[in-house]
Amino acid sequence: MNKEYEVVIIGGGPAGLSAGLYTSRARLSSLLIERGLVGGQIVNAELVENYPGFPEGISGLELTQLMHQQATKYGLETLLAETTGIELKEGQKVVKTTEANFIAKAVIIAGGSERAKLGIPGEKEFTGKGVSYCATCDAAFFKGEPIAVVGGGDAAITEARHLTRFASKVIVIHRRHQLRTSRILQEKAFAEPKIEFLWNTIVEEIKGEEVVQQLSLRNVITGEKFTLDVAGIFMSIGFKPNTAYLKGVLPLDAAGYITTNEKMGTEIPGIFAAGDIRYNSAQQAVTAAGDGVTAAIYAEIFIR
Repeated sequence: MNKEYEVVIIGGGPAGLSAGLYTSRARLSSLLIERGLVGGQIVNAELVENYPGFPEGISGLELTQLMHQQATKYGLETLLAETTGIELKEGQKVVKTTEANFIAKAVIIAGGSERAKLGIPGEKEFTGKGVSYCATCDAAFFKGEPIAVVGGGDAAITEARHLTRFASKVIVIHRRHQLRTSRILQEKAFAEPKIEFLWNTIVEEIKGEEVVQQLSLRNVITGEKFTLDVAGIFMSIGFKPNTAYLKGVLPLDAAGYITTNEKMGTEIPGIFAAGDIRYNSAQQAVTAAGDGVTAAIYAEIFIR
C-alpha cells in the first residue's frame, strides 16, 4: 500500500530542509525524499561565508547537517531515493520513487539543480580522469599541477580560489570580458597570484591520452585558436534544474525551471516549488531557505 503523508518534500538542500522544519513544527506528517547526500550542492562548499548567523563562516556540510538535525527533531522523516514522477489521481498527489510511492495532500518540490556540462569532445571521456565538477572533492588530486576552471560566476571563482591551495596555477577561462561574480570575490580572485584569467575564451575540446593533458581553446572575439596544457579542468558554468521527471506534470520554462507565484505555488493547487529549481531564483542558500519556509507556510494553509 502507498503510505500517506500530509506533506512530501522532494529534495534535501536548504530549501527542502527549511520546508521540512516548518511543516514538522506545524505538526504536519512530513517526508523528505533525497536522492543523494542530504544537504544538496552546498555540501561541497568548504566555507560558506554569507549565511546569516555564522560570522566566521561554516562548511556547507555542517550547515546542512545542523538543518537536518533541527528538522528531524520535530518529526521530519527522511528517505534516500530518487523521485521518478508525480501522478495526480482522484484529487490526490502520488509521488513515485525508486523505493516506494507516497500519497500526499501537498508536495513541495525542492530538488535543486546539478552542474551543467559543456557538451564538448573529451568531456565525457575524461570525466574522473581530469574533468571534474567539484573542486572540494577533487582538488587534492592535482597538487603542484596547472588547472583550468571554466566559468565566471560565484561558484567558478570560489572553486578557483580553493584550487590555489593545491595547484601550481589556476587559469580561469571565461567566455566574457568580465566576471559575473560578487565584488568581494572578484577582489579576492584578482589579488591571488596563482589565479590567471583568459577572457573572451571558450573550450572546444579536451585532449589527452589516459588523462587530461591539453585544452583546445578559441577566442570568441578574434577567432584565434590555441592550446593550453593543463592536468585538469573544473567545470563551473551554471546549473541545470532537476525537473526531467516533471515534464507533462508541470509547465517548465525553456531551461527546465518551474514557474511559481509569490507563495511558491505552481499552477497545480497543492504543489509548490522552492529554491534553485524555480524560475528566477537567486540560487543562494539563504534565499532557498526562505523559499522553503514560504512554501511550507502556504502548504499548511492549503491543507488546513
